[in-house]
Parts: sequence; C-alpha cells; structure tokens
Amino acid sequence: MQIERDDLSRPQVHALLQEHLQSMRALSPPESVHALDIQKLRQPEIAFWTAWEGSSLLGCGALKAISATDGEVKSMRTAAAHRRRGVARAILARILQEAGDRSYQRLWLETGSAAAFEPARQLYASVGFGRCAPFGDYVEDPNSVFMMKTL
Repeated sequence: MQIERDDLSRPQVHALLQEHLQSMRALSPPESVHALDIQKLRQPEIAFWTAWEGSSLLGCGALKAISATDGEVKSMRTAAAHRRRGVARAILARILQEAGDRSYQRLWLETGSAAAFEPARQLYASVGFGRCAPFGDYVEDPNSVFMMKTL
C-alpha cells in the first residue's frame, strides 16, 4: 500500500469522493452531513492523501488546519472492495504523523452516530480518540459523534 499526498485530479479519486458524499447523504439528514466536496477539499488549509495498490485506489483521508495548534480529520473513506484490510488505519496513521510534524496539540473529528459508523468510531478510539463536546462551528447533533485526541 502506497500512501501519497494527492491533488484531487484523478477520476478514481473523484469517484471515491462522490461515493463518500452519496453514502453520507444516505445515512444522515442534510443538516448533519459534514463531508467535504472536491472544491472544499482543495482549500489551502486542507492536506489530502490517497492510498493505492498499483493503480487501485484503496481509500483517502484529509487533515484540516483549524488553528496553529489544532487539526481536524476529514474525508476518511475506504473503497468498498478494500475494507477490512487496514486502509483506514494506515491513512489515519499518516494524518497523525502530519499532525505531529505540525506540532499540533489536539486532533478533532466528527463522525456519525448511526450503527454504520461504528467501525469508524472503533478505529478512532483504538488510536486514542475520545468522545468530546462539539468543537469549532459544530453544534450538538444526535446524528454526530465528536472525538478528540491530545497529541
């Protein structure tokens, strides 16, 4: 598995992100969908990575700078055909490495509260994220779980 910084220009990445957005919209009401589209992922405060095996796109993830000391995990997605292979864990490790390189003190994330998000919540908890109150511009939402890790 090769993880690389990505410029969001390849059609495979577009397709995976479209799948991600469609899935989030199917699982959550519109006001609770916080997934970013390609244009928002191209903002300068966001670093985006993809995982590949040869020419097969395995998954993606992003790190959004919130401040000089804090970041947010965004757009974590594993392609359906590659789930349960450690793709998300590897991408999350790369995001954590980057957060450390930036000397961040905290890393935050928002994920869903529905049963479909349980594997994601378990992954985040396994690397030290704990539940917390909403952060940034987020508000309490029964469809969201907020998590934070001190670095």
